[in-house]
Amino acid sequence: MDVKSAFLNGFIDEEVYVKQPPGFENDKLPNHVYKLQKALYGLKQAPRAWYDRLKGFLIKKGFKMGEADKTLFTLRHHNELLLVQIYVDDIIFGGSSNALCAKFSKDMSDEFEMSMMGELSFFLGLQIKQTKQGTFVYQGKYTKDMLKKFGMSDSKPLHTPMSTATILDVDENGEVVDQREYRSMIGSLLYLTATRPDIQFAVCLCA
Repeated sequence: MDVKSAFLNGFIDEEVYVKQPPGFENDKLPNHVYKLQKALYGLKQAPRAWYDRLKGFLIKKGFKMGEADKTLFTLRHHNELLLVQIYVDDIIFGGSSNALCAKFSKDMSDEFEMSMMGELSFFLGLQIKQTKQGTFVYQGKYTKDMLKKFGMSDSKPLHTPMSTATILDVDENGEVVDQREYRSMIGSLLYLTATRPDIQFAVCLCA
């Protein structure tokens, strides 16, 4: 599910003032400012205010926040379990009971303006395929987009990422590479190791 205009749902504790926006000026008080009662997009407090609002709502509904991952919430009802994972305004959830999932959807829709996205198939660059044999996570599209971005679409694929006996030395006579592009490349590869642990050794050597 997706929360529409998520940051507008957050409440702020600090005093924040903004200029009168164009088209909404008060002719009698042109030098006055507005005091915000709720968060707005562009405020540095907005993401935290939204998270606090959503966290408070979920805990009130009986969820428990994860100790290692503060964006993972769990709800146990008798022998049933519901898992909710949050990434800003994107929420994925699943449980052992259809009734529990339906109730969660209704509770969220009653509190916030929501869009239901249907069965999970794509999330944060991860592709998800759900079958009777299990749930599979892969990054095929992400990998192709990354190769295209760095001009390596025609590169020859190899089954073995790198020999463990390889020693990398500084090439004193080589061309100087674009450091920002290189860091971007390594960062992209590090994210790919989420589903490709077999390339982790090679990526770490290059990092």
